[in-house]
Amino acid sequence: MSEADRGPASAEPADRLIEVFDLVGPLYRRAHRKVEQDAPIEGLSVGVRAVLNLLREHGPMTVPQMGRAQALSRQFVQRMINDAAARHLVESVPNPAHRRSSLIRLTGEGRVAITAVIERERAVLRRIGGDLTDAEITACVRVLSRLLRLLDDVEVD
Repeated sequence: MSEADRGPASAEPADRLIEVFDLVGPLYRRAHRKVEQDAPIEGLSVGVRAVLNLLREHGPMTVPQMGRAQALSRQFVQRMINDAAARHLVESVPNPAHRRSSLIRLTGEGRVAITAVIERERAVLRRIGGDLTDAEITACVRVLSRLLRLLDDVEVD
């Protein structure tokens, strides 16, 4: 019996994880396009949305911290912060831990904008996730988190 005849259930874990990577790329690109389609409401790019959400979840952060958290270059994050600051969505505040690296925090306008985007995304995901169990979602998050940790040593700058 060939491996193709046995089906995915009998494939090696590495082969199954390749299936995960093969799905994550198209999923990311489609989600990216969906955000861009909906973004004109708030005028947010995918990159600005990512940094605003990071600040919403974690509070004020430096540009290098945001870059590391999202596996993005500091230069890209800085451009997104500059775009968001020009629209009064974020502001720089002194960083007591480091004079030369300011903290970036959401403004009231930024909080309203990212909250609206997240609520719209939740509405879409409610339609998708209706038949998924909490255990399935937990397993998915666990696997993706493990894969992300496996690639922690990959340099993004």
